[in-house]
Amino acid sequence: MVNTKCKLIVIDGLDGSGKATQSKLLSDKLNTLGYRARTISFPDYESDSSALVKMYLGGKLGSSPDDVNAYAASTFYAVDRVASYLNTWRADYESYDYIIADRYTTSNIIHQMAKVAEDERDSYIDWLFDFEYRRLELPAPDMVIFLDVDPAISQKLIDGRYGGDESKKDIHESDVAYLMRCRTSAVYAIEHLGWKRIDCTEDGSMCTIEEIHDRILALIPDIK
Repeated sequence: MVNTKCKLIVIDGLDGSGKATQSKLLSDKLNTLGYRARTISFPDYESDSSALVKMYLGGKLGSSPDDVNAYAASTFYAVDRVASYLNTWRADYESYDYIIADRYTTSNIIHQMAKVAEDERDSYIDWLFDFEYRRLELPAPDMVIFLDVDPAISQKLIDGRYGGDESKKDIHESDVAYLMRCRTSAVYAIEHLGWKRIDCTEDGSMCTIEEIHDRILALIPDIK
């Protein structure tokens, strides 16, 4: 297919919401339809650029997410993103039809905007978009899909991932009250930034992977 403009689609959500699984499924589907598509994922833990993110999440800069303010923590993730863009996917963005991102700048809105006062949300978003999309020259997403999972269910999924070993959780995953604030940030973004919301639960349980995948496909205009 002839690329007129690559579309960057971000799949985001709280921990345990299935972002990586759904990103891969969407990319695979697009490839089967003849589009050129690939996935990217953040943070890029295989790269040295994620060093500050690892320190932050590992509690080396403070045992609580609030020990590092929203703007400082946001820069850790932004640097990791721009290094990834320059090193691994800029050329693909210029030639592919789709890039599917498992987390992106949007994760700063979810996790870091949770630290700012309600009347400062818009100014934080303005700062973040100016910093990442204009000054760092990262591509802005064409669509953001938020996988909405109740934080209590998300916490159970994280517990299962780590076999109940609390020591394996990072400072975000171990703070349920903070995750509740993060979901509030996401709801604000859905209402004010035009994010698409996918309800991933029914009757207190996770929907199947296939059900969530079908709901995502319904949002993509090119997919019949």
